Amino acid sequence: MDRRKFIKGSALLSGLLTLSPSDLWSFGKNSELHQKGKARNIIFMVSDGMSLGTLSMADLYSRNILGKGSSWLNLYHDRKVSRALMDTASASSVVTDSAAASSAFGGGIRVKNGTLNVGPNGERHLPIWQKYKKAGKKAGCVTTVTITHATPAGFCVNSSKRNAEPQIAEMYADLELDVILGGGDEFFNPAKREDKKDLYSVYLQKGYRILKTQADLKNIRKGEKLLGIFSTGALPYSIDRYHLPDLKNTPTLAEMANTAINQMKDHPEGFVLQIEAGKVDWSAHANDVAALIHDQLAFDDAIKTVMDFAEKDGNTLVIITTDHGNANPGTIYGNDATKNFNSIADYRYTNEYILNNIHKEYSLKTVKDWIYEGNKIILNDNEAQHILSFYNGLEKEEEGLYNYKKLPFKLYSEIQKSRNAVGWISMDHSGDYVEVAAYGPGNELLQPFIKNTDLHDLMLKACTV
Repeated sequence: MDRRKFIKGSALLSGLLTLSPSDLWSFGKNSELHQKGKARNIIFMVSDGMSLGTLSMADLYSRNILGKGSSWLNLYHDRKVSRALMDTASASSVVTDSAAASSAFGGGIRVKNGTLNVGPNGERHLPIWQKYKKAGKKAGCVTTVTITHATPAGFCVNSSKRNAEPQIAEMYADLELDVILGGGDEFFNPAKREDKKDLYSVYLQKGYRILKTQADLKNIRKGEKLLGIFSTGALPYSIDRYHLPDLKNTPTLAEMANTAINQMKDHPEGFVLQIEAGKVDWSAHANDVAALIHDQLAFDDAIKTVMDFAEKDGNTLVIITTDHGNANPGTIYGNDATKNFNSIADYRYTNEYILNNIHKEYSLKTVKDWIYEGNKIILNDNEAQHILSFYNGLEKEEEGLYNYKKLPFKLYSEIQKSRNAVGWISMDHSGDYVEVAAYGPGNELLQPFIKNTDLHDLMLKACTV
């Protein structure tokens, strides 16, 4: 799918831009909403760090540039889901981190930021995927970041430190989760682990098939356990994966979700699966609008994959949400707001890729030419000089989560803001209430306003252990 295709001059686009969101999403025929009874399967979907503005902009981009509404908003339009607002606080703050947020879902209790299902006095709360494994179901996790990262880990393990990813990789082997797909080769590969343990061998001895590339997804046997580690660190951002040939051998979130479902769907006792778009959060930390929108749309593709299965299956509870907001991005009022926002369709790469490829030896012209190639933005000399000053040591290096090379993310997002009409309140998590949607058996249990721990209880009521 070419997300950069601009529908210039089409009747569809001109029509869309004359309609208000309420016109576009006016409700049609009501679908059957409440599906009482017990669920056999659970699919829990998390777009990590998704503020409401992210959901809104992805839908707006999908309508304006791709000519169709997003899958998530289509569920609201067709009244297929119950819907709620959720309070995402942790035990230690009104603003949670991903570990405490996932522990609320996975352990059913609020813990301090930085911990996974471990209470203030060291009490350990059994994670929900372990409960379902003990009850005979298959269990899996899929993510676009390291598979040992906070969100998948919160459904599976207890750890006083979310960053104990080498140990979490070992815990997964002990639990024998049925499907494990994501990034994080450094936590399994003996050449990269400090203790030199070969976890790939451990998993092979336990009967897992090891997957390393997108092509490997086509060479698996039905029902076998899978460990798919497709990159060192996180998987590539979706927009970079689309435009950079050397990244195309990594699977999309929708492809991994489809593989996981197919591997577990025929199990007599059912399955539970957690699916995370982890790099939505990372792109919000970087104030990178193109990375943000395209990874949210990749999550939206995974929603379609999940819903295609769930609607046919009839026995699957699907929960779609986020763990917290991040940076609260949104479109800004102005005479050219629509035109400016639509210019994001011209962005070819993430800000991370663009800024990583600028060097201190560059001339102002080289910087300007490279920015135009990446974003179709025409810099003036002052802007080019300001960017270049970061590489010449004339400006203080930027900090920030996941900004490992201390790139000038904030500066560049401000330059983009003057062209694309998208603003940000920060480069970190926010405590705003977030969206929850539920489909299938048990969706009627979702109340209009909930705490994050309520989703743990909802799953246990809808799908008995």
